[in-house]
Amino acid sequence: MKVILLGTGTSHGIPMIACDCEVCTSDDPRDRRTRPSIHVQHNGIHILVDTAPELRLQCLAGGIRRADAVLFTHHHADHVTGLDDLRRFNWLQSCSLKCYAQQEDITAIRRMFAYAFVDDPEYPSHKPDLDFIPIDGPIEVQSTDSSAPAASCTVLPIPLIHGPTPVLGFRFDNFAYCTDCSYIPDDSMKMLEGLDVLILDALRRRPHPTHFNLEEAVEWAGRIGAKQTYFTHIAHEFMHEKTNSELPPNMQLGHDGQVIEL
Repeated sequence: MKVILLGTGTSHGIPMIACDCEVCTSDDPRDRRTRPSIHVQHNGIHILVDTAPELRLQCLAGGIRRADAVLFTHHHADHVTGLDDLRRFNWLQSCSLKCYAQQEDITAIRRMFAYAFVDDPEYPSHKPDLDFIPIDGPIEVQSTDSSAPAASCTVLPIPLIHGPTPVLGFRFDNFAYCTDCSYIPDDSMKMLEGLDVLILDALRRRPHPTHFNLEEAVEWAGRIGAKQTYFTHIAHEFMHEKTNSELPPNMQLGHDGQVIEL
């Protein structure tokens, strides 16, 4: 399995507009953070998790050339507003693209991108061809590559709490991705046992009503007990190198473009 952290930043992105703090003006490329998204390659299957506003740039930077499916954690703008860029994968793969989300998130995304779901022969441009499927259990993703042997992989959705909002994390065998959360229910904790790698929300140092702060993230990561944890959805309070020097070796900030091989 190969995981690429396409984006690891908070909803503002880093650097933020009109901010002159030490992180937003840093020369370290690891302190430049686009909105959160990952790409997972597993068993010959290519999966995007979320469509961040910078999706096109993220795919170019990460060398992403296909997507057999897209999984959505939830419908907040920093996780979905790159959706129109999915039409490039329609063209490359000559098929519609399966997208998996909770039903309430599907309803919200269809409202946000109404043009993509209306059959209008006079629409003056290309639009993404997406097949949205409600998540009601484990997800079986099939390859869209007709020239290769048939392949599939199973993804386990993990219910999380993001302030007042129910969202999803996802587990791919011994790897799990849990962005945007402030609480993990007991049943979900059981789903996170035995991980080699975990990616977990860690917004900032101060408490936040809808995200783990760093102290909470370290505590929850310790309870989960993955061999290695990388933090994501990072605001501009954390210098990458300095913060990592303060963290345990098995808990580190992730960064845009980071490749994790399992």
